[in-house]
Amino acid sequence: MEWNITHQVLASAWVLAFVLGVAVRKTGFCTLGAVSDWINIGHYGRLGAWGFAIAIAITGVLIMEMTGVVDMSTTLPPYRSSNFMWPRFILGGLMFGVGMTLSSGCGNMTSIRMGGGNIKSIVVFTVMGTWAYIMTKTDFYGLVFHSWIQPLSIDLARFGIESQEISVLLSGMLGIEASATLRWVLAGAVALALFVVILRSEHFRERFDFFLGGGAVGILVVVGWYITGGSIGAEWKEFADFMDQPPVGVAPQSLTFINPTGEWGYWYTQQVQLDPFEILPVQWHLISFGMMVISGVVFGSFAYSVVTKHFHFEWFRSWGDFVNHVIGGTLMGIGGVLSMGCSIGQGVTGVSTMALGSMIALAGIILGSVLTMKVEYYRLVYEEEANIWSALVSSLVDLRLLPKGMRKLEAV
Repeated sequence: MEWNITHQVLASAWVLAFVLGVAVRKTGFCTLGAVSDWINIGHYGRLGAWGFAIAIAITGVLIMEMTGVVDMSTTLPPYRSSNFMWPRFILGGLMFGVGMTLSSGCGNMTSIRMGGGNIKSIVVFTVMGTWAYIMTKTDFYGLVFHSWIQPLSIDLARFGIESQEISVLLSGMLGIEASATLRWVLAGAVALALFVVILRSEHFRERFDFFLGGGAVGILVVVGWYITGGSIGAEWKEFADFMDQPPVGVAPQSLTFINPTGEWGYWYTQQVQLDPFEILPVQWHLISFGMMVISGVVFGSFAYSVVTKHFHFEWFRSWGDFVNHVIGGTLMGIGGVLSMGCSIGQGVTGVSTMALGSMIALAGIILGSVLTMKVEYYRLVYEEEANIWSALVSSLVDLRLLPKGMRKLEAV
């Protein structure tokens, strides 16, 4: 095998993901944990770590874009697309948020736990990847979702708005010309506000791991953008354009975890053909940046778990636990593809582009997770007295999304 720029990009993805696996395993960075700590015990430390990662990622992308290092107009997925498919961001985000709560972690944490010996996460990964494959490689998305989502979508280009990046949207709404200055001001203001709020939080400052975990995730998202969207990425694209069999997914991109699980499934089906044990020689043109990220995270987590003697096998507690994780994996696979990313892929990487769809997806993910936690808690407290509907309505009242008069159960 001749070493070329594609192998260099894939190796770089694996190395940065290995570092991510070590950092997340060491610090306990977890988007589900962030929501859980906030809702259940009123602690904002891990939520602050998530926000810190977002602030760093926004800052890094802003600097690289304004200095001409990267071009964010052709990203994978197309975060800033002028085709604003808002229903998929809302529905997909909600589905993913519910799914990650039922399956005890997002796509990133599923990979982390696989590296630590958690067999439950292997099941979740398999289910999630199967549904991601179905959503991207079959007619399922077109038949079930696209037929009604596309008519509801907004073609911003019809209004002279070239993308859903916040500064461009605002310029179009105000009837003024989009400018780099406005982008600097808006993205800089968002990042600065996040930094100020988070760094002033006593909960965030009480553990260095919050700073380290959030910082590592944010920086590695920026590094991912630099590798695929900078000079190396430009060389990668030029190389691919002249190949008879170009590699998949050649475009500016960074950390994301749902679509790549489906890509692993597709690679396996193409690699082995009729022999399930035939994995050599590797078809490198089917290996994507995202696939290498997942692999690197798993091995990074595994290495840290072994070195620190925390590697151990874990299985389902009951059939109910198994069913919850399967349902969760299904919702993450479908919802993650629908929303074009997970709590990292949209919640950090996507938001770093300042795309409105990414922000909506992030809000949906958080809301879906919060509602699931509250519904589960109501059903735990009230047992047979609470069905899913009464618990859901009461949870929505708690969040002030429904009037108090609709409450079905006393607040807990």
